[in-house]
Amino acid sequence: MTNQADFLNSKFPAPKDHGLDTSGHHRYINRELSWLAFNWRVLEEADNWNVPLLERLRFLSISATNLDEFYSVRVAGLRELARSGSNIPAIDGRNPSEQLKLIEVEARRLMKEQQFVLIKLRTEMAKQNITILTAAQAKNHFAYLQKIFLSDVFPIISPLAIDPAHPFPFIPNSGFALALQLERKSDGRSLRALVPVPQQVNRFVRLQGQGSNYLPLEELILMQMGQVFPGYTLTGHCAFSILRDSDLEVEDEAEDLVREFEVALKRRRRGEVIRLKISAGAPEALRNSIMLELNVTENEVVEIDGMIGLSSLTELVVESEPKLVWPDFSPRVPERVIDHEGDMFAAISQKDLLLQHPYETFDMVVRFLQQAASDPNVVAIKQTLYRTSKRSPIVEALCEAAEAGKSVTALVELKARFDEAANIRQSRRLERAGAHVVYGFINLKTHAKISTVVRREGSKLVTYTHYGTGNYHPITAQTYTDVSLFTCDAALGRDATKVFNYLSGYAQPKTLENISISPLSLKSTLLERIASEETNAIKGKPAEIWAKMNSLIDADVIDALYAAGQAGVKINLVIRGICGLRPGVKGLSENIRVKSIIGRFLEHSRIVCFANGNKMPNLKSKVYISSADWMGRNLNRRVETLVEIKNSTVKSQIINQIMAANLADIAQSWIMQHDGTYTRATWPSGKFAFNCHRFFMENASLSGRGSAGAKDVPQLTHSDTMQALPKP
Repeated sequence: MTNQADFLNSKFPAPKDHGLDTSGHHRYINRELSWLAFNWRVLEEADNWNVPLLERLRFLSISATNLDEFYSVRVAGLRELARSGSNIPAIDGRNPSEQLKLIEVEARRLMKEQQFVLIKLRTEMAKQNITILTAAQAKNHFAYLQKIFLSDVFPIISPLAIDPAHPFPFIPNSGFALALQLERKSDGRSLRALVPVPQQVNRFVRLQGQGSNYLPLEELILMQMGQVFPGYTLTGHCAFSILRDSDLEVEDEAEDLVREFEVALKRRRRGEVIRLKISAGAPEALRNSIMLELNVTENEVVEIDGMIGLSSLTELVVESEPKLVWPDFSPRVPERVIDHEGDMFAAISQKDLLLQHPYETFDMVVRFLQQAASDPNVVAIKQTLYRTSKRSPIVEALCEAAEAGKSVTALVELKARFDEAANIRQSRRLERAGAHVVYGFINLKTHAKISTVVRREGSKLVTYTHYGTGNYHPITAQTYTDVSLFTCDAALGRDATKVFNYLSGYAQPKTLENISISPLSLKSTLLERIASEETNAIKGKPAEIWAKMNSLIDADVIDALYAAGQAGVKINLVIRGICGLRPGVKGLSENIRVKSIIGRFLEHSRIVCFANGNKMPNLKSKVYISSADWMGRNLNRRVETLVEIKNSTVKSQIINQIMAANLADIAQSWIMQHDGTYTRATWPSGKFAFNCHRFFMENASLSGRGSAGAKDVPQLTHSDTMQALPKP
């Protein structure tokens, strides 16, 4: 196991010669296998005794949800490539068929482990009087459960006979159903039937009495089979769920993009089945019938010896069990906003403000737009919307502003995967309110997170701008860590306006002052900054790169990092998910270290710091926040932002608080090995293990301090973090 002190030690661990062909594609890690490694880390948290019991159950649920989406999108896409005969290799040289074989082995191993973890969790839950029962175990509650069934379930289930007069029904993506073998009591005639388990009600029914006893909905239906099929005896049954291809194909020259996506969404609902999960030991006749009707092959079937549909387990994570969930945490309102009595414009005009969510409340982003909507001095609002909540207060504010006669432009991205339908509804609503709704480019997703508010102040117009690393989504902002920059800097306002003009009128900006955007200049800016660090290292100057993101897979960027590291640049990467770079390989990447943080909050912010000829951390460093991960899609096929931070307070906050704390974290960190595996960071028993999430919960952001000043805000330096860590 790797000790986290090694990760921060100024002397990088001695490189090892792993016998790799570092000149070929072996220098990269496969994207899909790296993603599966990430989901293993998520599942490991379900087995982490330092995590509250019901939160461990939540991690199990997340790992199951993640894997389902991975199959519906990534695996579905690879299947299509393989079927078309494509031999186009991935970054590591493997063609689609080769990747699918490896994915299948690893995914089946992962699903088996999920069931094993559930068994352990149920044992621990039982000690806390929380149980998941079967129909047989709940028979003493029959009368109560029958009442619940008849009132809440019976009206919405649709039992479906399967015979020549009743063809096999359509089961939607993620659909869950019971397949039944029945025998009529009067004459012994057999009947096969399906009962789709309704998704409109909770999966688990809580029983009366002491403790927390739950009965899964499918068990309730089996218990009440006499109500569903009166006069029949149940002779065999199984449960099954399916995943369908959820990739979308859109005509490049679609005249009406909204209408095209409405049609495409209907196609998705009827996508080809790519995975059938079925109860182990299912009656052979039922199993064969289901496979035939769904047109799946044996290698697309996974027998589940346990519970199907683990994603529903999140329902059991209830706040009524305070000792078994994370302690309550209330996001802070920045002191400077309080000093200005909640006036966002006054707080921003004093100086730039960087908030880190969820530690500082996302309500400040909502308030920024709500105040803009009601402020008579505001004349225009522009906003990008990639993902947002169903009843979005941001959309409400934009509608209010448009109805008040302000100029409102909303860039709604219709291609935000799995949120397309919601975004169509939001766009229709905005149009009805009088907003200008723009859908951006057909061949590019707009992933940038930008808001501008133009306000009349005296005889001039002032542009207030918000740049974010995360979505304008109040719900996910409660668990995703992201940063929000609020500024009235004129140059940053001009840059934002040019980006909006590019999105709405295809007016490609000739110059940008403080930001870079993909697909035009973001990647080249990154490569130039990496090359500059390489040059400084060659000249004997301090040369370092600190970066934090969700994914790193772009080959050009990886090769640039390899070259910089070989020249002597010290590179520390905090990458939550996919990483195609091999760290710690002699002759290739001995100066590169990679870690992943998996904990209470989902690490989502994208930050990069370049030493710029000065030892890190230093306010002379080049510091950026971004909406983009370092992947081909973000750098080449999306509209993204890379925003340079020039305000000294904000820069100090990013370097000395956010990045330093992430690099210092031990309690939630995993260290990447050269082969793409990860080992949990370790520390001596009884010693302090620094937890960056706890640090951020307990300490206010530097730029958000108000009249109290920033002098008492903890900042972490390299020596500070080393003193806090156990010695190797």
